[in-house]
Amino acid sequence: MDHLKKTNEFLYAEGALPKKFKYLMAMAFDAVHGAIPGVHFLAKQALEMGATKEEIAEALRMAYHFGGIGSVYIGSQGLNGLFDYTET
Repeated sequence: MDHLKKTNEFLYAEGALPKKFKYLMAMAFDAVHGAIPGVHFLAKQALEMGATKEEIAEALRMAYHFGGIGSVYIGSQGLNGLFDYTET
């Protein structure tokens, strides 16, 4: 578990890519691989790192391009409850 924790700390640290991009990439991978809870958690983390709704949507469009239509379903399920759509 210590090794896994250290690996995650290393992977998600600020570097050549900002943290929010790393979370968006990971979210897209989870959408391709069918991990609804992963999409939810990583989208939430990306938002906390300053990602916008538009950036999340674009990352999921990339997931669709590389992973197929199932990524759209997984992505939409993963985002369930993260945004308030009661706006007019």
